[in-house]
Amino acid sequence: MPKKSAIKTSLFAAEEREQKLNRKGDLLSTLNQHVNFVALAAEIDHIAPRPSDKRGGPPPYPTELMVRVFVLQHLYNLSDEALEYQLLDRLSFQRFCGLRHSSTIPDANTLWVFRERISAAGGADALFDAVQRQLQQHGFIARGGQIVDATLVEAPKQHFHKEEKVLLEQAATPKDWTPAQRRQKDTEASWTKKHGKSYHGYKLSISADRKYKLIRKRHISTAKEHDTNHFEAVLDQANTSRDVWADKGYEDQSREQRLNQSSWRLHIQHKAKKGKPQSDCQKRRNTRIARPRARVEYVFGSICAMGGKAIRSIGLARAVFGLSIKTTVYNLRRLCSLKASGVVPI
Repeated sequence: MPKKSAIKTSLFAAEEREQKLNRKGDLLSTLNQHVNFVALAAEIDHIAPRPSDKRGGPPPYPTELMVRVFVLQHLYNLSDEALEYQLLDRLSFQRFCGLRHSSTIPDANTLWVFRERISAAGGADALFDAVQRQLQQHGFIARGGQIVDATLVEAPKQHFHKEEKVLLEQAATPKDWTPAQRRQKDTEASWTKKHGKSYHGYKLSISADRKYKLIRKRHISTAKEHDTNHFEAVLDQANTSRDVWADKGYEDQSREQRLNQSSWRLHIQHKAKKGKPQSDCQKRRNTRIARPRARVEYVFGSICAMGGKAIRSIGLARAVFGLSIKTTVYNLRRLCSLKASGVVPI
């Protein structure tokens, strides 16, 4: 007599697994429920229309499908090849993209071509702004002031000879580099030090609202550029409060005086001067600022969990595109979190 087994065969196994995914709280189902991907696709089609099929060949995949695939890629930090495999293998990905009964899926080359096309057309800015409008439609407008901060994003390390470094500092390219070397050498990423440790890559500066911890503005630069250089570039004029919190790296007395005269209320921690320790009053002030300012660490922690503290691409332009999409996907994920937590916009 055969031994009993917990494995049960069913003609409706796929549907039963989907129902169980819903009961478990599938993030992708929540995204489907709260995000208007049709509107996001319309923004992309407006700035980068789909290529014409007059030349023949297979028709392109729908833009909405490609936007969903992009969200998956940045939500789970997948390479093009890994994403292609997951679309073939993973039930939740297929369901989210509407590929459950499709015999074809976007392959790695299709993803690369789509990314290059919309990147050249400014697709990152279009998607970021479109998501901001959807956040406002849900009632999550920027409230409670904003927190400005920056984080380092590491890029693949480059090794140059001494002579090459001299030429690169002069914005010149070594003449003996082959076309393949020119494509693979990242001459725009830079080195910097933080807490005594060296980092190579880029820097992501953001402004997040204090109320909902949603990213409202972002700026991407090379790692060596100081945080304070981009302070005003990420200030969100649309926030309902004029309060701004930032750490010691943004201290600039002349700028603070100028912005205070423009009705901004700046809460920026002060550094201790060399040979002159801070007074108890200054320490209490820094401590008072630290608590609201620390809310931005949740944002960077979530981006890190999505693989946003390192990039695979080469060059500043691709870093700007990739990190802009990453911040956009963070906002979508945060929207789902707010909805799941029952947060009601004021």
